[in-house]
Amino acid sequence: MSETLIIFSRYPEPGKTKTRMIPALGAVGAAELQRAMTEHTLKTAIALSAYRQVKTEVHFAGGNLELMQQWLGQDVTYVAQAEGDLGEKMRSAFAGAFVGSQRVVIIGIDCPDIDRQILTQAFEALEERDLVLGVAEDGGYYLIGLNHLVAELFEGINWGTEQVLSQTRVIAEQLELKTHYLTTLADVDRPEDLSIWQKHTQA
Repeated sequence: MSETLIIFSRYPEPGKTKTRMIPALGAVGAAELQRAMTEHTLKTAIALSAYRQVKTEVHFAGGNLELMQQWLGQDVTYVAQAEGDLGEKMRSAFAGAFVGSQRVVIIGIDCPDIDRQILTQAFEALEERDLVLGVAEDGGYYLIGLNHLVAELFEGINWGTEQVLSQTRVIAEQLELKTHYLTTLADVDRPEDLSIWQKHTQA
């Protein structure tokens, strides 16, 4: 397949995932949120694959292959995340996917408003642009897509801060990458963000 969608997630072990939600939800509740948001994101990926020939990979931290298969099934390709910071993990993920794909998109599970249309826009943009970024309200990005590996995009970034998008944009401009920006969306990172997720559970 010429297109790959990579979902970054974590095995939902209490106390080791969604830790910023623990004050509001408790360790078990935070892990359940991780579980539910991952399943929601995977459903979106499956909906996309019904319309577009896209390979889906789940890149996981925590747990192991057997636990991931028991949780999300045998029909998904699982890859253990690389060592290092988020940038090193994403660079490694892109490098692996480009062995067989021409266009690769990475998302996490923290943005439940990502839908099939947004993912379609990302892959279509990569037919003409080098880089696609989904702008997150907190100053980061909820999606990054490339049509070739650009390792510099993952170096010297203050991950987890409101500077991520601006620092990435500067690098992209220095490298003269043709960049497409997707609609701005909110992540579910902190207790005050839970209302964003609740919209989807009520729907």
